[in-house]
Amino acid sequence: MAKITYIEHDGTEHVVDVAPGMTVMEGAVKNTIPGIDADCGGACACATCHVYIDEAWVEKVGKPESMEEDMLDFAFDVRENSRLSCQIKVDESLDGLKVILPEKQF
Repeated sequence: MAKITYIEHDGTEHVVDVAPGMTVMEGAVKNTIPGIDADCGGACACATCHVYIDEAWVEKVGKPESMEEDMLDFAFDVRENSRLSCQIKVDESLDGLKVILPEKQF
């Protein structure tokens, strides 16, 4: 399991265990983290699972692929560290990952 911290826009933190093989979005949905809508269910067809990767984790998580970059065009307040959480596959190396949720999902 990897412990992932989801930080709401107001600073409220939720630390949850996410099983390897799941996505960061699936971990949020399974644990009812507010602010991750996941309207498309993880198909990279919306931007309602947009998160900001904590600066300490940006290189570890990596950059988005081209399809994800296209979908990020629809997200609210996109930044250099923006990712769609449905596209981040969890493994043991992400233990301790912190993601910050935007003020709103587009």
